[in-house]
Amino acid sequence: MNEDVAFIYDQVDQHSAWFAKCLPMIASENVISPLARELLLSDFGDRYAEGLPHERYYQGNLYTDEVEIRVTELAKKLFRARHADPRLISGTTANMAVYFALLEPGDIMTSVALANGAHISSAKFGAAGMRGVNTINYPFDIDRMNIDVDGTAKLIQLVKPKVAAFGQSVFLFPTPLKDLQEAFQEAECRVWYDGAHVMGLIAGGRFQDPLHEGADVLTGSTHKTLPGPQHGIMLSDSDDEKFIKRLQRAVFPGVLSNHHLHAMAALGVTLAEALEFQRAYADQIVRNSKALAQALHEDGIKVLAEKAGFTESHALALDVAAQGGGARVALDLEKANIISNKNLLPWDTSPVKPSGIRLGTQELTRLGMKEPQMREAAALFARVAVKKEAPERVAADVAALRKEFNTVHFCFTPNAEAHKRWRMA
Repeated sequence: MNEDVAFIYDQVDQHSAWFAKCLPMIASENVISPLARELLLSDFGDRYAEGLPHERYYQGNLYTDEVEIRVTELAKKLFRARHADPRLISGTTANMAVYFALLEPGDIMTSVALANGAHISSAKFGAAGMRGVNTINYPFDIDRMNIDVDGTAKLIQLVKPKVAAFGQSVFLFPTPLKDLQEAFQEAECRVWYDGAHVMGLIAGGRFQDPLHEGADVLTGSTHKTLPGPQHGIMLSDSDDEKFIKRLQRAVFPGVLSNHHLHAMAALGVTLAEALEFQRAYADQIVRNSKALAQALHEDGIKVLAEKAGFTESHALALDVAAQGGGARVALDLEKANIISNKNLLPWDTSPVKPSGIRLGTQELTRLGMKEPQMREAAALFARVAVKKEAPERVAADVAALRKEFNTVHFCFTPNAEAHKRWRMA
């Protein structure tokens, strides 16, 4: 084998072996089901399908068209939406399509501030700023880790944004969209909800239903609490055909050409599985998050939003300034095979040296862990961050906990004979 090829294969193998012994707690990751994963290796990954089904700029889409139509229908059913576009190749690409569809350079968009948990694509130095959008941030209630409703309503009424944007990367609690309806109507603005982190909780009825609480458009990635391939999606329940056409044209030819057909097919399997299992999965995710938060709190970690119950999602925000800060703690945890990330908290000014850690329970839940395992995970976390035990020693106990949890749950069981035919084809 070529030396470079051998090296790459070896690194991937080592990564897989390592993660099988880890507690993966990055809030923006998950593991795809075996059935969906197989489609990522299919011939769909080598093909092009510009445009919409039956309106392509390439031939050879007899079957990809039918798959895309089915995926679209599954998405519409799962999210109770009139319109779904599964062509987006990532959540950020979906967000860029919204900028092209609804905003011109110089237009005002209100949004959550980056330090308060927003995604980088809504920042002045991210996609929003590169589109020339003038972003104005909502007032934020740090104790409850959510927007200040009265202050937000007044801001929207005052600046009259073209788009009022909501959604976060540290998304602990539902956004009070219903309480802002009067402000939206007075400003005559479009409402956009970036649900990348909570798409699976929305689908499972365990967070909120933004499309039926006032949002005109919902965007998201499909590999977080919705446990599919790394891909994106856009949804709307609008019956305004001109509005939908603007969204579609912003997707293609606006922000993409081909749209990664293998991932779109894998997304279809994920959506079918979600229709079957997502309510139970979403419910267990939130149960696990609450259990983990309470245990960490009792073990001496400052978990934000205590008065609000810590979280209503998959995510937790921790203040580890007293333990050395987010950057240091995240590195120590990694040595112990606990995978997390440093994260800005509302009072931080440096993304390189923030005081926070962000955790997510969606992947551990997907692997079959429940509340007792969350308490064990919290104890392991505290041994590293609070008690300052040698991470390498803690890693052995992390591996022992993980040993019984290496099967993907909340998905269809592969049919062995069908897989045999697939592999022989």
